[in-house]
Amino acid sequence: MGSKYPRSMRGCLPLWTLILEAALIVIFFFFANYDSSSKDPKKIVVTHGAILQDVVVMAALGMGFLTSSLWRYGWSSVAFNLFMLALGVQWAVLLDGFLEHPPSWKVVIKLSRIQQATMSAMSALISVGAILGKANLAQLVLMVLMEVTAFSAMRMISRQFLVADNHVSMMYIHVFAAYFGLTVAWCFSRPLPKEAEEKEQRTTSPSLFAMLGTLFLWMFWPSFNSALLTIPHERKNGVFNTYYALAVSAVTAISLSALTHPQGKISMVCFNRMLGIHDTCGVHYTFGLPGLLGGITYIGLMVHKISWSKNSMLGFQVLFDTGVLSLSMAMGLASGLITGLILNLKIWKAPHVAKYFDDQAFWEFPHLAVGF
Repeated sequence: MGSKYPRSMRGCLPLWTLILEAALIVIFFFFANYDSSSKDPKKIVVTHGAILQDVVVMAALGMGFLTSSLWRYGWSSVAFNLFMLALGVQWAVLLDGFLEHPPSWKVVIKLSRIQQATMSAMSALISVGAILGKANLAQLVLMVLMEVTAFSAMRMISRQFLVADNHVSMMYIHVFAAYFGLTVAWCFSRPLPKEAEEKEQRTTSPSLFAMLGTLFLWMFWPSFNSALLTIPHERKNGVFNTYYALAVSAVTAISLSALTHPQGKISMVCFNRMLGIHDTCGVHYTFGLPGLLGGITYIGLMVHKISWSKNSMLGFQVLFDTGVLSLSMAMGLASGLITGLILNLKIWKAPHVAKYFDDQAFWEFPHLAVGF
């Protein structure tokens, strides 16, 4: 039987990440430059700056606190989330720039590009919830790079071959990221020992932080959903529709939670696992299922619109929208499987299963030092 003590990452993580960061700095130096456009700069800075701030709050605080409910994994949940965001944004800025202008190999740095890169990096922040507490930081570095790459490739294919605009391709982030994470979690699936199951339990104080993360997401989700809409009235409608949907969902979720509980009580996790996959933070019912139902509902509404508008061109749009939804799920599953198989290799020195969901596997606690 293998040792239950956490394996040291000193030999792989610092060298791997420092070389990677140095490479990113060099690439930025030679291939990136700031936007020199003088077209209405004040309005652009104010608009995109405000949206960027909302998106960053969602990613750093919303997603960070959302995953902090494990009573012995709070430090890692929040800090690893910030680490993945910082790395993912750098990589997404370069990747989106190269994919947008492949012949020139020049990346123009704009507020809108950083905003879009932050949104792309959120795909990894969503997915990691499915394997939270089971992977070390070296594994998460690779996961961020592979997932952001796959997500950017999916968006490029959607735009070029399925006529999906920038906004529509981004909105399928929930479906892509959820099923990417669930597939990685499937690759990680193994029986949990009793001590690991005990550490997975949620207690009141950490769950309050998770609820705080939910509130941050609730407040700023309208900005996220309307960020890439360029026409003013469409952006306004995007904000309205998202806010109404959030309001209805909040009331419905609390009501159904009380309805389905034997004692009529409200549960923070009121959805049973039916896939046979250990999903630490409920990524499936938090992001995947709502995204899937939203995509199907949108297609259904488009079909209904065809019946009364008699516009034959909408039929092609329905086909394209169905293709984007299918592509998002397929690429999420395929790239997640590849990533999960790679992350299971022994070279990453993954924590022993008995040390799952434990901050002490990665952080120094002098008062708890036991020879790790």
